Amino acid sequence: MFKSKVLVSLVLTIYVLFVTFGLIGYETVAFTLDSLILPLITLFYFVLFEKKTLFFSLFLICYAGSDLIGLIVNFIPYNESYQFLFDLDYFIGNSMYIMAYGFLFIEICKALNVFHILRNFKIHLIVLTGLNIWLIFVLQEMVDSDSSMSGEYYLEMVYNIIMLLLLSGALLNYFYRDNKKTLLLFLGALCIVFSEVIDIAYIYKTPKCLLNIFSTTLTLSAFYFFCIQTNLSDVRGGEEAHVVME
Repeated sequence: MFKSKVLVSLVLTIYVLFVTFGLIGYETVAFTLDSLILPLITLFYFVLFEKKTLFFSLFLICYAGSDLIGLIVNFIPYNESYQFLFDLDYFIGNSMYIMAYGFLFIEICKALNVFHILRNFKIHLIVLTGLNIWLIFVLQEMVDSDSSMSGEYYLEMVYNIIMLLLLSGALLNYFYRDNKKTLLLFLGALCIVFSEVIDIAYIYKTPKCLLNIFSTTLTLSAFYFFCIQTNLSDVRGGEEAHVVME
């Protein structure tokens, strides 16, 4: 209990400092603090939670690893001779996020009965497919037009596809299982998607600190939902059995 209070207090303190430094214009300090939040949550998960799953653990490791790589590269002074390092950071970092969302998608959907979904949720699948295609088109339109035929453009497309698949999978999982655990997973996925959309707007359209703060807040909320759901069993009909966390 003491360890959990210390780690939660540390995460909240770093978040408050991130918001404070972001609002007063110290972007480098704010970025550093922002990059430490998810690695600390990952540490929190591995230290305090007894019930761990492989794919959720891989999700946390990949996500936190990408944040730490970005933090390290951020301390490299900008120089044209180091440009390849920044390009490498972009592609490796985003690839790790894609892998993270892929692992989370597997974690969420591994218990889904595909035949049941196809048989009972035809309309849902059609609507979700149409909505996802439209959202991918809109998100790609927000990406810098200069990169429309580059590796960056296609990496962003894969990123957006896996992100929306994650949200769709979480929603279908909630429809199928209909319990508190799947609801929390869906809320977490929803927060992640909104956070990523705001990130795209922040990077490509309007680099305002409030957007970055809002995005980080949503990401923190998502990981809160993800961590809370680990203490619930995945039974149908809302009959969750709590697992005691040491």
